[in-house]
Amino acid sequence: MYSKRIFFFLVLLISTTIFSQEKELSPLSKISLLTVGIADELHSKFGHTAIRIQDAADGMDIVFGYGGFDFDDPLFYSKFTTGKLDYSMTGHRYNNFLESYKIENRWVREQQLNLTLAQRNKLFAFLKNNYKEENRYYKYDFLFDNCATKIPEVFKKVFGNDLEFKYDHLKETSTFRQLIHETLQTNSWATFGIDLALGSVIDREATPWEHQFLPLYVKDQFENVQVKGEKLVTKEELVLDNNPNEKNGNFLLSPLFWLLLFSVVVLVVTYLDLKNNKRSRWADFMLFFLTGVAGLIICFLWFATNHSATKINFNMLWAFPLNLFVAFVLLKKKTTALWISKYLWVLIGLNVLTIILWVLKIQIFSPLIILILIALEVRYLFLIQNINKSQITLNS
Repeated sequence: MYSKRIFFFLVLLISTTIFSQEKELSPLSKISLLTVGIADELHSKFGHTAIRIQDAADGMDIVFGYGGFDFDDPLFYSKFTTGKLDYSMTGHRYNNFLESYKIENRWVREQQLNLTLAQRNKLFAFLKNNYKEENRYYKYDFLFDNCATKIPEVFKKVFGNDLEFKYDHLKETSTFRQLIHETLQTNSWATFGIDLALGSVIDREATPWEHQFLPLYVKDQFENVQVKGEKLVTKEELVLDNNPNEKNGNFLLSPLFWLLLFSVVVLVVTYLDLKNNKRSRWADFMLFFLTGVAGLIICFLWFATNHSATKINFNMLWAFPLNLFVAFVLLKKKTTALWISKYLWVLIGLNVLTIILWVLKIQIFSPLIILILIALEVRYLFLIQNINKSQITLNS
């Protein structure tokens, strides 16, 4: 509660500074673009972008951004999960802005912008209006409406045809998934979780403009923007450096280790079951329960949320939601129903289809699911044999 009061006090202070009079910027004013580097936490993996406005005439030094949200909202988690959380434009004093990223050990780069006084005042007027309570909120979208995409959109709205976006710096374009992977470690739970949760919609090639959903690409793009035939960025400098941390990942905590262990356990249990002519019901229950729960989560993200990036997710082919129901069927001591055998053949077919979609690049899956697919295929084939053998025994 105390931190919340401080936050609203600062908002009020900044609002008073900006709106105390219908002031315009003086000839001493400057406007620049700030780009913040990445951090280890998932929400900081992609950086941040903001606009700095300075005016030495009255000591104003304000940073506007579009990454704010109300963490104290009682419905925060449900809104965030379903993609219905309101994000907002924020205003911070520059010193406070810089200090917060110093604490997080993140670098900040500043690009001075080549704007006339009239252009600076036009942008300032737009930002002041956008900062008003009735205008500052928007529905966040990871790919198309976030703190980074808002910045070039603002400049495009304010300056229109005076700005020319050139894309010569992009030697080749990438898919959204490839762009996301650029700031992630391959063998990390964040990367595995993102590849599991985000669907085939992010495997299309992003346009040069769409690359700007990442702050680093906004920074690079602004280096290649012209305003009335002149370069928009006149100078770039590092205003806050970070201290690189040695990243010694613990392999025992990585998804590769745990999925490899999972696959080995399934294969060993299946071999022992085959050798001893039995079926480990606990193994089948856990296998089908986990894939069923994963499938339900994927299904929920696809059909029951507003997240555009989680649509058309073919991970649901191998993480099949109905497996959750079948998990309890397989807890029975003897499972002889023929429909189970047919169901297992369907699952095998869906796993094969997953590989086909992967090869055709309709959706790029995490390479770690190969371990899961191997374990599933082996166990499914064993269960088919076990069920058919039980059926023959009953009929003899």
